Amino acid sequence: MRIFGIDPGYAIVGYGVIEYNGINFSVVGYGAVTTNAGEEFSSRLDCIYNDLTTLFRKYKPDCVSIEKLFFNTNTTTAIDVAQARGVILLAAKHFDIPVFEYTPLQVKQAITGYGRAEKRQVMEMVKSFLSLSKIPKPDDTADALALAICHGHSSGSIYGKLSKGDTKI
Repeated sequence: MRIFGIDPGYAIVGYGVIEYNGINFSVVGYGAVTTNAGEEFSSRLDCIYNDLTTLFRKYKPDCVSIEKLFFNTNTTTAIDVAQARGVILLAAKHFDIPVFEYTPLQVKQAITGYGRAEKRQVMEMVKSFLSLSKIPKPDDTADALALAICHGHSSGSIYGKLSKGDTKI
């Protein structure tokens, strides 16, 4: 299964593409879509959409794993990130790629076994799971890879099967 992990944003959209065979993970590619702060916001959204469609064509993922948004302070940022996330979901829809959403707590639990793990612990585990020589940069890219790994773990679990509508467990 080829999983395309996405850490949504409007300045930086981290992405990570992995192959998962039910036992092992291997990296296919990773990076970040970036937009310029001085650009009109709608142009930034257009850039995100266009770059992601190019990446979906290149990597041909079986599914997308994306972070659910949770903001408790800056609502302006939350709205802008939500708009960027909408564009990301639209791009996946145009390619008929199923989307699976995970909270930060679920990602930390899947990666480290502890839902309140520190960001550095998650990054070190991503490096370890994927046999990388160093932690991917920017942090958004490592987060996207963590989301992809999370889906790999969840897709084989009872939770993952139920979330896909599989009633035969």
